[in-house]
Amino acid sequence: MAGGSGLRVWGTALGGVMVVLAVLTGCAGPFQYYEGTGLHDVTAAEVTGGWDNVEGTRVVLREDGTALLEKLDGQDFDFEDGWRLSGAGTWQLSDGDGGQVVRLALTSRTRVEQRSPLMVADTSTPEPPSTYAWRFYVDRDEHDEPKLFFFYGDPDVGNTYVMTRETGS
Repeated sequence: MAGGSGLRVWGTALGGVMVVLAVLTGCAGPFQYYEGTGLHDVTAAEVTGGWDNVEGTRVVLREDGTALLEKLDGQDFDFEDGWRLSGAGTWQLSDGDGGQVVRLALTSRTRVEQRSPLMVADTSTPEPPSTYAWRFYVDRDEHDEPKLFFFYGDPDVGNTYVMTRETGS
């Protein structure tokens, strides 16, 4: 009887550990640890130029590594603060194990706007940053043209903020 009791205690302890692990890993959505598109063949010339988003965002990546930003939202959880930044900055195309990314840095903020009040959940949002850095993943669309994107909001959801080549660029 003592052997059966020890087995039951062991089974209960193991079950408890499994529940704790399930709770801890349940919050890690598929995009929380996104490693990239695996793309390694895009050139800096292909990403140079103007980029748009359906929300009225415009980003211009210049050949000399400088950038102009207009109404660019924050990425990840910063998106929920509702600010949209405009100004000047720098950009760089880099390549890592997971694929290529465009690193964009706002160095001189010229304007801050808020998205529609209906989209901003909390009116006590922190002061928008005067400088900010984004990491755009580089991918290709169905026509083999480059596109840039980052994740916004809760990483468990996997919402993407997609920038497409500006018409005429």
